[in-house]
Amino acid sequence: MPVKIRLSRHGRKKQPYYHIVVADSRAPRDGRFIERIGSYNPLTNPATIELNFDRALDWLQKGAQPTDTCRAILSYKGVLMKKHLLEGVKKGALTPEQAEAKFQDWVSQKESKIKAKIDSLAKAQADNTKKRIEAESKVREARAQEIAKKRAEAAVKEAEAQAENASEEADNAEAENA
Repeated sequence: MPVKIRLSRHGRKKQPYYHIVVADSRAPRDGRFIERIGSYNPLTNPATIELNFDRALDWLQKGAQPTDTCRAILSYKGVLMKKHLLEGVKKGALTPEQAEAKFQDWVSQKESKIKAKIDSLAKAQADNTKKRIEAESKVREARAQEIAKKRAEAAVKEAEAQAENASEEADNAEAENA
């Protein structure tokens, strides 16, 4: 029975998330599977990957073939690296301690890259928010100046109208007195 490690699509239209499953290659994409070993959400940035590391490694050692996308996911999580190092131990090229040290070094480097990406995304979002707030404040100031200008013009017209009314009343009062 040829076994594959592949993605099973779930979610609704335009909002997919995937289960990482071990399935018979003859079974339908979203159909029967042997074991669910994780999940993958491509909509988040960076993509959210939950994986049962030990079960994925076990299935790879048993001969399960990952699809291209699953191979990329397994590589990203370090399952393929661990498998490679364990094969080196089997052949006698490495000791288990050396293999574990190499793997831990690789994991720490990978985590630092991921953290750097998350930090850069957060910084970019903060910068974008700051720029939007500055642009909004400029627009708000321009509107406030425009409104102040209109109010000043209205006040000047009102003052002129009051002065004109006062002069007319003064003229009328003089005409009545005369």
